[in-house]
Amino acid sequence: MPVDHYENFPVASWVLPRPLREPVAAIYAFARSADDIADEGDTADAERLRQLDAYALQLERIAAGESTENALFARLARTIAAHDLPLSPFHALLDAFRQDVVKKRYADYEELLAYCRLSANPVGRLLLCLYRAESAQDLARSDAICTALQLINHWQDIGIDLARGRVYLPQEDLARFGVAEADIGKADTNWRALLAFQVQRARALMLSGAPLARTLPGRIGLELRLIVAGGLRILEKIEGVAYDVCHHRPQLKVGDWPLLALRALSPLRP
Repeated sequence: MPVDHYENFPVASWVLPRPLREPVAAIYAFARSADDIADEGDTADAERLRQLDAYALQLERIAAGESTENALFARLARTIAAHDLPLSPFHALLDAFRQDVVKKRYADYEELLAYCRLSANPVGRLLLCLYRAESAQDLARSDAICTALQLINHWQDIGIDLARGRVYLPQEDLARFGVAEADIGKADTNWRALLAFQVQRARALMLSGAPLARTLPGRIGLELRLIVAGGLRILEKIEGVAYDVCHHRPQLKVGDWPLLALRALSPLRP
C-alpha cells in the first residue's frame, strides 16, 4: 500500500557525503516500511504482527548469510555487509512497531522513554556506526537527540495518534495537569500548561545531545545540526500555535529552511 509521508527532515539529503546517502536511505526504507505496517490502513492487529514477524525472519536470513528475493531486504543486506552494521538495532525497531500495535497508553515518562529507546535511539546508533563515531559520549548524545525527536513528533501528531487510538502523553502527566482524555486537544489553560511542560522537557533533552552535532566532522555534523535545528523549530511552532496542535499541526515549510541553515551554521542556543 503506497503511503504519502510528510517528513520533518530530508532523509539522506545532499548535505551528507555521497557514499553515506545510500546506506542511510536503505536504513530509512526499512524503518519507514515497517512503521507503515504498524500504522497505516485498517489491517487487523494480528495481521500487522504477522507481517512484522516476517520482517524479523528476513533479518535472521541476513544474519545467516542467506540470500533474499525481497528487494528491500536485499538492499538492506548490502548495506549491513558493506558497513558491518549490527542487527540488534533493526530488531529493536521491530519491537517498537509491535508495541505500537498492542500498546496504546503510557503510564509515565519513564515508560515512554523505554519506548523511545526502541523506536528512535536505534536509528541514531546505526548512523553512528556508519560514521564510525561510537564513543560512550557519542552514543549518549545521539540517544538524547533521537529521543527528543521522537517526543517532538509525538507532540506534533497528538491529533493523528488519537485518531489511531493512541495516547503517548503519559497518563501521570494528564492527571497532574488535570486533562482528561476526552479533553485532549481542547487548548484550554490546563492543556496549554501540559503541552508547555512537554515542550520544555523535549527541548532540554535535545539541547543536552546537541553538542554531538558540533563534534561530528564536516557534512555529517552539518546534517545533524540541521536536524537538531529542525526539531527545535517544531517546538517553537508548537508554542506559536499556543499548543493547539490538534487543530494547527506544526510542520516545517520551505520558508523555514533558510532559518534552519543559518542556525546550523551558528552556535546552538536554547
